[in-house]
Amino acid sequence: LNSAYSLGGPKCLVKAIQKISGLSINRFMAVDFNGFAKMVDALGGVDVCSTTPLEDYELGTVLATAGHQRLDGHSALNYVRARQVTTEGNGDYGRIKRQQLFLSSLLRSVISTDTLFSLNKLNDVVNMFVGDTYVDNVKTKDLVDLGQSLQGVAAGRITFVTVPTTGVTDADGNEEPRSEDIRALFDAIINDDPLPGENDKNATTGQVAQADKTSEAIAEAATPSSTAPAVPDSPDTKVTELINAVTTDPKDVTVQVSNSTADSGVANTASTQLAEHGFHVLNPDDYSDTVTTTTVLFSAGNEQAAATVAAAFPNAQIERVTGLGEVVQVVLGPDFTAVNAPPASGSAVKVPVTH
Repeated sequence: LNSAYSLGGPKCLVKAIQKISGLSINRFMAVDFNGFAKMVDALGGVDVCSTTPLEDYELGTVLATAGHQRLDGHSALNYVRARQVTTEGNGDYGRIKRQQLFLSSLLRSVISTDTLFSLNKLNDVVNMFVGDTYVDNVKTKDLVDLGQSLQGVAAGRITFVTVPTTGVTDADGNEEPRSEDIRALFDAIINDDPLPGENDKNATTGQVAQADKTSEAIAEAATPSSTAPAVPDSPDTKVTELINAVTTDPKDVTVQVSNSTADSGVANTASTQLAEHGFHVLNPDDYSDTVTTTTVLFSAGNEQAAATVAAAFPNAQIERVTGLGEVVQVVLGPDFTAVNAPPASGSAVKVPVTH
């Protein structure tokens, strides 16, 4: 895609994406570095959480300290650009994950500041960076309308995926795509179906075709200890099965804490404690419903991460849902008191999962 854009510009890039995905693309927008920084500054900055300081061989110090922090436009630009981070060692994949997490936090900031519900605020954000944006068939009003269309969208329900590859590079250093998995991914998007693996009620039993090359290894680590009973077609029917799982390193787990209680500070408390235990924690938010017991939500293919988080919340319910991708969501109930230290990475645990 980089080559398509550098050699043929936006039209060539769009054609390449359409050929790969089957999507129909009729609008194009490219934001340069100045536009990106202005957008972040217009929102008053964006919060991120890192388990370690970030040093990049090319950019220098990206994050001087670990933990929760708010980035201005310049710092945010370095955060999403850095691809030679000393503590990552995975090149573009580390950058992709940071970009996805940043976009999630950016959207959460937009929602939490009521920007989408104020036409004046939304116009300010759009006009702040539109001068540094290349667009084709897009007007300022289109961007405002697009922003307003996101009203009511729960940021925690947005899934980011990476186009699946074999993990093997060709002679030019490009990773080879997994064509069948790519086709399944985009067919699901085009047909408005669950992503591969999300609609499989027994996805914990074996390999799951996920839109991330690491997901298959995660799925293999969680196999049910007993055969799950058949699930009726009724979407209201749920069953619980006990699965064997292996915990992972908290720094590889992204957690979203949502508060369903009347205590406004409990989500911040849980988020801080999770971060102290090494988890990557997104900005806490309020849950749209109430729960009687703290509940850990995850999507198929993310069993290791869910088991690791659940181990830190004694007596929490664990439920498999669709739409969370690599994020594990913890919905705090009135029973929450504190976050326990998770077991060591690689520990075998039994997890009762409802789905």
